[in-house]
Amino acid sequence: MAKKDERNLNITINNTDEKSDDIIITFSTLFRKLKKYLLTWVIAAVVFVGAAFGYSTITTHNQKPTLKAIVNFSYDGIEKGLDPNGRKFDVASIKNPAVIENALTELNISMEELENIRNGISFQSIIPKNAYDRYTVYNNILEQGGSSSIAAGEKLLETTYYPTQYTVFFDYSETTLSADDAVEVFNTILNEYEDYFYKSYGYNESLGSAVTAISYNDYDYPEAIDVFENSLNTLKVYAKELADEDDTRFRSALTGYTFDDLYQAIRTVESIDLDKISSYITVNNVTKDKESALAYYEYRIKSLTRLRDQYEEQLQTYEGSINSYEKDQIIVFGGSEDTSTQSRLASEQYDKMFGQKNEVAAELARVKQQINDYKDRQQSLKSKSTGGQVKVDKIEADFKALDEKVTNLVNLVCDTSEEYYKNVTFKNAYNVLVPADSPSVNRKERILANAKKPLIILEGLGIAVFFGIVIIESLITDTRKRKAHLSVENTNTAGDGGDGDDDSAEEKQSENKKTN
Repeated sequence: MAKKDERNLNITINNTDEKSDDIIITFSTLFRKLKKYLLTWVIAAVVFVGAAFGYSTITTHNQKPTLKAIVNFSYDGIEKGLDPNGRKFDVASIKNPAVIENALTELNISMEELENIRNGISFQSIIPKNAYDRYTVYNNILEQGGSSSIAAGEKLLETTYYPTQYTVFFDYSETTLSADDAVEVFNTILNEYEDYFYKSYGYNESLGSAVTAISYNDYDYPEAIDVFENSLNTLKVYAKELADEDDTRFRSALTGYTFDDLYQAIRTVESIDLDKISSYITVNNVTKDKESALAYYEYRIKSLTRLRDQYEEQLQTYEGSINSYEKDQIIVFGGSEDTSTQSRLASEQYDKMFGQKNEVAAELARVKQQINDYKDRQQSLKSKSTGGQVKVDKIEADFKALDEKVTNLVNLVCDTSEEYYKNVTFKNAYNVLVPADSPSVNRKERILANAKKPLIILEGLGIAVFFGIVIIESLITDTRKRKAHLSVENTNTAGDGGDGDDDSAEEKQSENKKTN
């Protein structure tokens, strides 16, 4: 039997398990960890809610919130950004020092707070949605370009809006006012502005003050006549202007007068009471100082003569301009040339010149009358002796009665015009649409609003920490389990491999024996 040589090839398969390098978290482990820390997270969430609301309550209590109110203007001209006098309107006049001073005086608050209050008031215009939408549409078309952009640009330039409503803010954090006091001061300022508005654009309060500011006792009797005459003439002109302006025939519920009634009353006092006193002084030569009175008459005559010459030159100028003015020609066409007509109409400029001419003519006539009066007084004083004490006493009593009448007329004009502007001319011209509310009214809403941010931050941080701990612990637990499982498998594999080698060796030995 031929001997056969055999070569044994031993092959060892090395199974290397690399699963231990993968990050694997089982759902069951994750769920168990969630259950483990759920109660802790719920307790933490409740604590966070309490902390957020506690913080918000404390800060809201110590915080001085900005107060807010809404005001509205409604009169001819505000839509063009103008005030009732035709000048540019400035809403900042609401915080005029005079307005704030009146409010503080009414509330008996120290004036030391005035400047801080004034600096704390600010404004924001309210633009209606339709105006805003119109502006947005034109602006979008302009940005897109194209043929329609030019027309849109022109429309955009024409789209000019002046606000009629404003939001007024009051930040009183720099003041020593409490929340409730700040609300009261703020609303009082807004209400006081109503009176300020009427006095600024309605009744001329300075006119009444000027009329009554000068005391007739500071002058000689002839001079006092001129003082009263000037006061009555000023008041008369103002009442006449209001009478011409008023087309409603307004009658004051307070005084019972119309402006035309007041105008006639002023004329009566001027033409009867004042003229009677003036004639008595002239006839009886009642004066405190004859030489001073004569010098005063001489000065007034010269002054009025110069004024007369000035008016005469102005009158001639107006007459020449009116005569040479070319009126507008209007041609009215009929059915044929024979029926066509032509006419000339006065323009606005022509009417204006004609009105100015009439005013100058009226002033010229008044000045001439005054010159004649002063000349008569001067001549009478030169030719006669001065009046005695009895006549002086009578003039004193007459002046006192006249002064009371003038003062009463001033008050009547003041009250009537103020009521007229409030109820007719400037009715609803200024309104406080939404007054400021006390911070205590919406304290709960402000606490909720202030608690949102810290609550979101705390709860978000809590959730992140909660899930972070759960994931990390789940990862650690599953990793440990996998490593332990892999260790057991490797041990078992190593044991199984040794038995196999021994069996192989025994089988080889048996086969060799048989061959031999």
